[in-house]
Amino acid sequence: MKPSIVLVGRPNVGKSTLFNRLTRSRDALVADLPGLTRDRHYGQGRLGSKPYLVIDTGGFEPLTTDGIMSRMALQTEQAIDEADSVLFLVDGRTGITPLDREIAQRLRKSGRPVLVAVNKAEGMRPGVVSADFHALGLGEPMAISAAHGEGVPALIEQALSAFPDAEENNQDRQEALGAVKVVIVGRPNVGKSTMINALLGEERVIAFDQPGTTRDAIHVDFERGGRRYILIDTAGLRRRGKVSEVIEKFSVIKTLQAIEEAQVVILVLDARQDISDQDAHIASFIREAGRALVVAVNKWDGLDRYVREQIKEALERQLSFIDFARFHYVSALRGQGLEALFRSVDAAYQAATADLPTPKLTRTLGDAVARQAPPRAGLFRPKLRYAHQGGRNPPLIVIHGNALDKIPDSYRRYLEHTFRDVFKLQGTPLRIQFNVADNPFADKKPPEQNRRKPKAEETTSRVVSVRKEATKKAAAQPRQSGETAANNPLGKGRPKTAVRPKAFTRSR
Repeated sequence: MKPSIVLVGRPNVGKSTLFNRLTRSRDALVADLPGLTRDRHYGQGRLGSKPYLVIDTGGFEPLTTDGIMSRMALQTEQAIDEADSVLFLVDGRTGITPLDREIAQRLRKSGRPVLVAVNKAEGMRPGVVSADFHALGLGEPMAISAAHGEGVPALIEQALSAFPDAEENNQDRQEALGAVKVVIVGRPNVGKSTMINALLGEERVIAFDQPGTTRDAIHVDFERGGRRYILIDTAGLRRRGKVSEVIEKFSVIKTLQAIEEAQVVILVLDARQDISDQDAHIASFIREAGRALVVAVNKWDGLDRYVREQIKEALERQLSFIDFARFHYVSALRGQGLEALFRSVDAAYQAATADLPTPKLTRTLGDAVARQAPPRAGLFRPKLRYAHQGGRNPPLIVIHGNALDKIPDSYRRYLEHTFRDVFKLQGTPLRIQFNVADNPFADKKPPEQNRRKPKAEETTSRVVSVRKEATKKAAAQPRQSGETAANNPLGKGRPKTAVRPKAFTRSR
């Protein structure tokens, strides 16, 4: 089993910067703003000679008793309790502070091995910058620069030296690769973090009655019914015009990236608020990204029957373009409806990754065309020949034929519903791609002598040919007196007059 190393320190000492350095990623938001990180953030350590887990935490203020800072302190306390080693970060440019002493006192009581890292020491002599921090009584401080990477390799090797060498378990790696990524998205303060805590049975992420509590995309390993999941809590998505802070803009980017990387998305709506345009925009983005979708209408408890019927009608009217998704009416605070919600998550994942046999696809296509043929495009009707699967998550069906570029969107939707009903693809968008067969002679003109003439031109040419042939035959035959039209091919039905000799011509 891989050891876990937790990063602890007061606000704005560079814990998230060190987390990104150790994981070689940009998973944690970084800015010159105290209190940016709030929840525990887990990552795979990629810097060092041994595999390990690294845990980022929010700014630690042990004596805080109320507000969101107390929730952040509770998250850090839980991270310390489950850690195998602690990296205590302090600010080398600020020097030792009373809050540093309080944190050191708490770490001594934990019984975990602690290593003091004096951050922001770039351009300074290590012995000088770390001298004051011997007073913390936690061993030899190490000067580092998380932003520039100075001293970080030596720090992590020192932290890992107490653990035996262990190869990463192949079974664990395969299970991690086989885990289903489930992203929970929605507007601020709709209950996303509360839903994750209800599923886990503990306060894994901070759930606070304040919009914008979650800022990072928090990954949580989760197992349910023998299947492994990675739950991803995201920041609330507001309208673009209301996003003003730089940190919130980065949070929105993290949320959109999480949707792109997900396999199933749970869209959380607030039943006590009207369905807004922003909810429709989020659902549209999920559909365009091609992600399997389950809709959870939260805070359903306590509503009377009339209000519930009104909400269902509004959902059917405003979110009709995601009719492939299943809707569940839940209460995350009370844990109601979550079992059925996750059954739909499993069904949506199975539909998104389903294998669609080519023979059955082609038979279904033929039945659909026999039941309703595509409309004509001018003088021709598009011809759909066969279909096969072109991709998964979302399922892609490729149809081959002629003149398929003339098929209207209405007929495409008809085919989508047909395939969805036959293959039970509930919970995932379905994409259809038309491949038109290329005509190899489209750009080639036939030779002039082989080109067929139009019908009228052909008839006129034949008549002229017959007349020329008759004229030649008539010219070749000797003329006799009394020649009639029966012997004259050019005759008009009257007898021919004999030509008189010149000697008998009467002169005047």
